[in-house]
Amino acid sequence: MSRGWLLANALWLQAGWWLCVLGAEKPFLSMLVIAGLAVHLSLCPAVHAEVKALLLVTPVGCVLDSVLGALGVFSFDTWPLPLWLVLLWLVLASGMRHSLAWAGRHWQLGALLGAVGGPLAYVGGAGLANVDLPMGPLVTGLLLMPIWAVTLPLLVRLAVRC
Repeated sequence: MSRGWLLANALWLQAGWWLCVLGAEKPFLSMLVIAGLAVHLSLCPAVHAEVKALLLVTPVGCVLDSVLGALGVFSFDTWPLPLWLVLLWLVLASGMRHSLAWAGRHWQLGALLGAVGGPLAYVGGAGLANVDLPMGPLVTGLLLMPIWAVTLPLLVRLAVRC
């Protein structure tokens, strides 16, 4: 993959995160996320493998967040998950075979990114997306650290094998 593709994918992940999180309060932004995913797939060098990865990673992520919600880590306004969070899992999955692929090859660095980036994304996004953190941001973040240290490199590794 070219550096340009990897950079564009990394930028898409950032833009997609913002669109999804802000889309919790402004649902029309979800249409931009769907359009972005369509553009991603249309430009993707191996579209069948990409779709397979999206269909593998997204349900796993949604189940994880649903379980955490059921355990009282998060409190969403819809059950089991709001649409914007499902879209966010699709966005994250769309980077796993591309700009995040290194996180599956280098487990320690992938675990570090997961342990830091995962909790920061949840705690940072909670206020913007009107998600309640009943345990508070600190406890929630600390609880999510080991979960994401394992989850990110594992999901990336699974996605890359598609």
